Amino acid sequence: MVSIEQQYIDTHPKSLERYQVAKDLFPNGVTHDARNLTPFPFYVTHSEGAHKFDVDGNKIIDYRTGHGSLLLGHNHPEVVKAVQDQMAIGTHWSASTDIEIEWGKLVTELVPCAEKVRFNSSGTEADMMAMRLARAYTGKSKIIRFRNHFHGWSDYAVPGWAAPSGVPDPVLDTMIVLEPNNISLVEEAIQKNDVAAVILEPTGAHMGQEPIKPAFLDELRDVTQRNGVVFIMDEVVTGFRTSRTGASGYYGIVPDLSTHAKILGGGLPGACVAGKADILDMIQFRDDPDFNSNGRVSHNGTFNANPLSAAAGVTALRIVRDESVNDVATERASQLKAGLNEILTRKEIPGIATGVASIVFLRIGLDVDNEDAIYDVPIDDIEPRSDLKKLGGLAMYNHGVDGFDRFLLSAAHTEDDIAATVEAVGATIDDFRSGGLL
Repeated sequence: MVSIEQQYIDTHPKSLERYQVAKDLFPNGVTHDARNLTPFPFYVTHSEGAHKFDVDGNKIIDYRTGHGSLLLGHNHPEVVKAVQDQMAIGTHWSASTDIEIEWGKLVTELVPCAEKVRFNSSGTEADMMAMRLARAYTGKSKIIRFRNHFHGWSDYAVPGWAAPSGVPDPVLDTMIVLEPNNISLVEEAIQKNDVAAVILEPTGAHMGQEPIKPAFLDELRDVTQRNGVVFIMDEVVTGFRTSRTGASGYYGIVPDLSTHAKILGGGLPGACVAGKADILDMIQFRDDPDFNSNGRVSHNGTFNANPLSAAAGVTALRIVRDESVNDVATERASQLKAGLNEILTRKEIPGIATGVASIVFLRIGLDVDNEDAIYDVPIDDIEPRSDLKKLGGLAMYNHGVDGFDRFLLSAAHTEDDIAATVEAVGATIDDFRSGGLL
């Protein structure tokens, strides 16, 4: 029988041709770490709704959805028209605009903590700004973060997530990395250090693959309030996805600051920090020369709230606010979880599908009885097997699906897409068995 990898090689010759060029242009031949794929990545030509089409003519059900930015699906007609209309009148005026005001108003309407907003161009920038604002506001230097939680690729976000190569030790020393779901560790760290802020992904590391106990969010809110520590929710992915009001609204926890990107920009580059006015106003000039010279947080950015991203973002957030896109995506996710759990049972494979709202995780090999039990599994036991993760993505792509252990649903996915995806998982399990992996 042809192996999973060989089948992928045999059926994607045009992607291989492009990789032969790209590998000499880019490290690993890709422009984003998440697009690394062995033996080579696939190349996409166009998209529509819940599907994308690769250079070898394959129609693929897409669960990466623009790294989580496309809650509405690919090429939503209203977003496309808004961007086209804006392109026709201007892309960058180096000036303030009506559309940025509208974008900001939508953020303050939807985000529970948003008294004021500052736009950026990426989630990495937003997280950098949130941490700097917290430090400036409190006059303290340390930030508590949690192991494996992702807050972009800046120097300050590296400890506890990636190799610290290239980051000076004094920078690393300002970050305190803790295990999640243990409030006593947080309290102890706050008592022993000059802690400015606590930052986390509210559903857990890797968008919830390593889940946070909802009660831990309540505990963090209480501890940070009592100790004058800024509580930052990184909602770059969960914002407008977990619910139209994000994870904050979903769990009923209001942080001091939250960071947003992905869905915020409607599929174009766009991000923001939202939160308490007195913290955001660390950016604001005052009638105080000493503050302006020494206390203020300066912030430029060529593409902050640029008209194209604002046009896409305004349109997407209006749809999120006014239509049932979250409900549809979450319903499809529930259908997918049920289908995946049924196929695992039918194939007699230990495992479970879990998730929050429109994000689903397939956990092959994890033998737990129900979804709530996932919170009690040690983090080191919850990561997918590396061999299954590597080959699972290839196998699923061979069967017409881009997604294996994590699925980011959109409102464009249909019940037929879900059925086809469950069938693809079943075929992938058969491939694993044929290859001696299960």
